[in-house]
Order: sequence, then structure tokens, then C-alpha cells
Amino acid sequence: MKLQQLRFVREVARHGMNVSQAAVSLHTSQPGVSKQIRALEAELGVQIFSRNGKHLSGLTVEGEAILAHAEQAISATQRIHSLAQEFRDETRGSLGIATTHTQARYALPRVIGDFIARYPDISLHMHQGTPAQIAETAARGNAEFAIATEALELYEDLVMLPAYQWNRSILIEKTHPLAEESSLTLENIAKYPIVTYTFGFTGRSRLDEAFRACSLEPRVVFTAADADVIKTYVRLGLGIGIVAAMAHSPDQDADLVALDASHLFEPSITRIGFRHDVLLRGFMLDFIEMFAPHLSRERVAQAQKAGDQREVDAMFADIELPLQQ
Repeated sequence: MKLQQLRFVREVARHGMNVSQAAVSLHTSQPGVSKQIRALEAELGVQIFSRNGKHLSGLTVEGEAILAHAEQAISATQRIHSLAQEFRDETRGSLGIATTHTQARYALPRVIGDFIARYPDISLHMHQGTPAQIAETAARGNAEFAIATEALELYEDLVMLPAYQWNRSILIEKTHPLAEESSLTLENIAKYPIVTYTFGFTGRSRLDEAFRACSLEPRVVFTAADADVIKTYVRLGLGIGIVAAMAHSPDQDADLVALDASHLFEPSITRIGFRHDVLLRGFMLDFIEMFAPHLSRERVAQAQKAGDQREVDAMFADIELPLQQ
């Protein structure tokens, strides 16, 4: 049995039994993948994949069990490589970050700039996606860190540490009636069409909860995962925008008025997460602390040893998180 054969099994399963796509992702040929899978099945004496003619149609019961152990073996191999590299050279390696557009565009540039200055030989890889995609990318080991705010139930396989809290701004055109209001209320906001985040992105649940608590039904006419897209449609007059306060730049968005809405919505918390079994190299721990200074190496190590997420949350219950603006 070869480790490469296990990788072939995993990739075929990940690509929905499409051997051609798996071969492309593995930078090899389709016949080579098929040959190695058949060789592994012959060695083990069981079928890993069920077949419909020449095509793979799914995993067998035995294949499901083998795939689970294959994932563990591949992860263990990756950890061994990371450990060896840690001893060889702490200043070289790669770091994958899975996150949303808002984090990548507004929260991370300064941190990444400082990190690159300190570690110029570390290659950084940004994976942007939905909360589900972010969780899956990190859980499968395709990224070391997940940075997210919403849908924490998706991140049960990760240790999620609180990084900072943030709130929202209402974005309007300068001539909008809300610009003349002496005080901003949810009732006033609910009078106008709203452009905001897609449900499940960037603290959207806090927004929905606030309106629901006041028995109001906001008229959300357009949603997007990207704050820059939201601002574009506010400029087109489609509605008022509700975005993370950090997404408004006084210089780049000088044509829009940002109204502070922190008194209307509960703050949201952005977290940084990693797998329980990941080997956190020195530069990774430095990245965490650069992103959230209160997350010292000692606190991260303690959290990684915790039994579950509730225990992790209890560790940070008394810490006042910084406000990202």
C-alpha cells in the first residue's frame, strides 16, 4: 500500500467519483489514477468504489471505512512533514487562510503586510468562500486557519478563538432622507429598501435578530457576500446599505455617508480557528498573535488542549475583545 494510492482514493471521492477531475487536481493522468486504485483494491482484496460499467458510481461500505482511515493517514503524514520542516527552518513554509471577502479585504491587509515583512519566505494562500466552504477547507487541511463570524455550528471540527468584535454602519447617499434624521432607529431604517449581506455572511444573523426583536420586517431587496458589491448598489440607489463598519473608507467612499449603527445591533465576534490536531508552527502562532494580540502562544496552546468548544469559550469569557472599526 502506498500513500499516493490513498491520496488518489481521497481525491476521487472529493470530486464526486470523477477520475478525470481528480487526476487534474493531482497533476497526473486519468489512466494512472485508475490503475493505482485497482492495484490498491487488488492488494486489499475489497472494492473501494462501486462501479457502473467502466465508471465509478460511489464508495462501497468498505470504501467509506477505508477513506476515513486514509484521511487520517494523509493528515498524519502532513503533520510529520510540518514537524520536520519546523526543525529544519522556521522561516520557510506556507500558510493557508480560509475566510470571507470582508475579512480578506478590510481586516487582514495590515496583518498580512506585517507578517510578510517578518517572514518574507513564507508563502501565503487566501481561500475566500462561504462559511460552509471556509469550514470545509480548514477541516480538510487545505488551509491552516479559518477566519469567520457566522454559522459557527459549521466549525465543530475546529478550535475557534475569539479575535475581535465589530459592529455595523448604515451607508446612504448624501441626499438620502436618513441623513437629516436626528437619531437613527430601526423603525426609521425599516422604512427603506435595504441592501446587505447574504444570510450566513458577516454577522447577518445579528441584523435579523435586532429587527425581529422589535417586530419589524426589513425590506431586504438585494444581498451579496461582498461589501464592495453592496456599496455599488447603494450608489445606484437600490437601497440603504448595512455593512460592517470596517468596510467603509472615508477616503474611498467619500460619496457615501456612514451612519453609526452600533446602538441598534449587538456586536458580532470574528474568530480564528484551526484543527485540533494541527501542528502550529512558530510562524503560525505569530500570525495568530498579530491578528489578535490577546491570543498569546500560551492561551492558544491551552485552547488546543480543551475538550470542546464550550471549554474554549469559557477560557475567554472574561476577556474584553478589541473593537475593529
